[in-house]
Amino acid sequence: MDAATKTGTDQQRALREGHRATLRMSHQEVVKQLVERLGPTLVAALADVRDSKLPYKWMKSDGPRPGDGALSRLNAALRAWNLIANWEDEHVARAWFIGANPDLGELSPIMELRSGATDRVLAAAQHFVEE
Repeated sequence: MDAATKTGTDQQRALREGHRATLRMSHQEVVKQLVERLGPTLVAALADVRDSKLPYKWMKSDGPRPGDGALSRLNAALRAWNLIANWEDEHVARAWFIGANPDLGELSPIMELRSGATDRVLAAAQHFVEE
């Protein structure tokens, strides 16, 4: 197996492992990890809610739960974060999330996730680590 095939296989494995890991997490843990990495304002934007304090409430065991659509976007965001941060570092991952992205028509991954384009964002994350 050549190096390019091995890297592609490693990335696919990382995506699958990330998917399994987020499925095993409580919504509180998913939100907590994203708030620690991106901050509550960006997490609220991902979830498409206006209240930037709501992510803190979602982190509490007795707090509210994000809606299904929001939770799906948050899970995808964490998967993309982990893929990029594992191949690069957290500073690069944060910059990737908030910056214009050529694979997403110069929109930021945050805004694309907010619109529900999780498949496009995950593909862009994979493409980023392939480069």
